Amino acid sequence: MTHTIGQIDYALANESDIPAMVKLLAQLFAIEQDFSAHAGQQAQGLAMLLQNTQTACIQIARNGAGEVMGMVSAQLVISTAQGSASAWIEDMVIDTQYRRRGIGKHLLQNALTWAKANGATRAQLLVDIDNTQALGYYAHHGWASTQLEARRIFL
Repeated sequence: MTHTIGQIDYALANESDIPAMVKLLAQLFAIEQDFSAHAGQQAQGLAMLLQNTQTACIQIARNGAGEVMGMVSAQLVISTAQGSASAWIEDMVIDTQYRRRGIGKHLLQNALTWAKANGATRAQLLVDIDNTQALGYYAHHGWASTQLEARRIFL
């Protein structure tokens, strides 16, 4: 479903959007300490998300010229704590030239609406601990900090 606010179209991403989304992810990973941009890997991951429409979505914003301005992804997992689906929100990034226009707020709301419609009762995301701008953004929009700390291992 596509909807327009002002001259910005909000919609689900499709395969033709992958190159633009890879460029956005390069901007995101340039400021994250734990990840690096690898175009081929990001394109593969985006394609996997787009193929799993039952458990994942990528929301994008396009300007009047059809250029992708921002994106956010959501994936469903099962929460034993909630006894229902939970949504992992990832890859929230707005192109630097389009920030501070409310695009992220609309993208995030669209992802949360999708998650709720698909049975999620909670959403969570990870934020780089040094990204004070993102930390402030999420706090401003009602996202609460938790006592959990992320850990990872490569397989």
